[in-house]
Amino acid sequence: MAADEGAIMRVGRGLYVARGARPTEHHSLAQASKRVPHGVVCLLSALRFHDLTTQSPFQVWLAISAKARLPKTDEPPLRIVRFSQKTLAYGVQEHRIEGVPIRIFTPAKTVADCFRYRNKIGLDVALEALRECTRKRRATSDELWQAAKVCRVANVMRPYLESLL
Repeated sequence: MAADEGAIMRVGRGLYVARGARPTEHHSLAQASKRVPHGVVCLLSALRFHDLTTQSPFQVWLAISAKARLPKTDEPPLRIVRFSQKTLAYGVQEHRIEGVPIRIFTPAKTVADCFRYRNKIGLDVALEALRECTRKRRATSDELWQAAKVCRVANVMRPYLESLL
């Protein structure tokens, strides 16, 4: 077995890493995606991945279906948010980190989600995300508007979008 020979190291239940492999800055996202394959990286973790915030979350924020079973895992620390089937399916991209497929929301969908969960993460974080997303041109105003409609926060986002554009 490769673990006995020392070629790979066990880092957690069902998780192995090649000996000498250097973890990337998004290593915790890869671990979380292996632990919760039906989850989608969202909110603060997605903002950090897309480089739209100065926040550095100590937990991995994952979206799961409203009816999905809550994952039981200690490592990495997870913050689970439940999404409806419609909002969970909209705006999902797939990236590869350390060879692991990661499902993550697009920048526009992430900004809209921040406004939707502004009571949990703070309105200042949502406003910073919107500002950075438009400044760095990660999403067009049409993409932001469409995501706002899907997430049902169009009326909340309208004044902020109009002031930036």
